[in-house]
Amino acid sequence: MEPEPSMKSLRLNNNILSAGWMLAITALLGTALMVVVNWHSQPYIKVNERQVLLKTLNTLIPASMYDNDIVNDTVLLQDMDLLGSENDSLIYRARKNNNPVAAVMTIIAPDGYTGPIALLVGVNYAGTIQGVRVVKHRETPGLGDAIDIERGDWILSFNGKSLSNPQATGWKVKRDGGEFDQLTGATITPRAIVQSVHKALRFYRQHRSEIFYIEPTTTE
Repeated sequence: MEPEPSMKSLRLNNNILSAGWMLAITALLGTALMVVVNWHSQPYIKVNERQVLLKTLNTLIPASMYDNDIVNDTVLLQDMDLLGSENDSLIYRARKNNNPVAAVMTIIAPDGYTGPIALLVGVNYAGTIQGVRVVKHRETPGLGDAIDIERGDWILSFNGKSLSNPQATGWKVKRDGGEFDQLTGATITPRAIVQSVHKALRFYRQHRSEIFYIEPTTTE
């Protein structure tokens, strides 16, 4: 016959069981609290994301140029060759008094030194670049990362450029016979960006009417 468990063993088992229940309840309450906090935070997160996006767009298209809701006035178009992505590319549209003013295209420079480079290219209605900004990249710190506006002013060299300024042969880095500076110690990165911005301008020229098209409203 097996001996009955001692009172000490029973108390130990009860303590372990109680601790387990407390741990489970604490974990459940913690998870519930995180869900509640996240649910309440979502509107603030979305507002903050919108403000950051709007600030970036306004560095390319000044707010004085348009009077529409540029963040929500968008269109999705796709062109793997000219926009660098097999997925739809988002294009923000600026209007004033309901007339087209400018567009900001999201493009990918696929041939960066360490991977694709995501860009925003702002173009006024006539096809002249308002500005270019790097959104995401993995280029080498101290070399290729000079494409960031926070690291240098190289990216500003696109301001005022168009398909005719320079001509097609000039849309290269100087090492390749073009008009754009390469970065010290880095040529592949600026080469990829110059080529992709030039392609974006070609896309804009071909698809300007589609970019600014507004579907007519219907009344029942």
